[in-house]
Amino acid sequence: MTTITFIHPDNRSEDVKAEEGASVMLAALTHGVDGIVAECGGNAVCATCHVYVDDAWVAKLDPMSDDEDALLDGTASERLPNSRLSCQIKVSAALDGLVVRVPERQS
Repeated sequence: MTTITFIHPDNRSEDVKAEEGASVMLAALTHGVDGIVAECGGNAVCATCHVYVDDAWVAKLDPMSDDEDALLDGTASERLPNSRLSCQIKVSAALDGLVVRVPERQS
């Protein structure tokens, strides 16, 4: 299992265990992480699973697709250089300890 830390807008942190091969979004939904809405169920069409990836982890992620890049332009919270859709981040052992921040708003 891989541990992912979600930092909420109030700076509260929440660690969850995720199955390898799942998405960060699915891990959040499975564990009831507040602020990850995921209206489209992980199909990369809504941007309601937007997160800010901790700078130390950005380079360790797979490259962003053109579709993800376009969707991030329509997020409810400000898009930042470390913005990603959590449905597009696949959990692996190399991401054990991943830290992501949940934005103020998703929709």
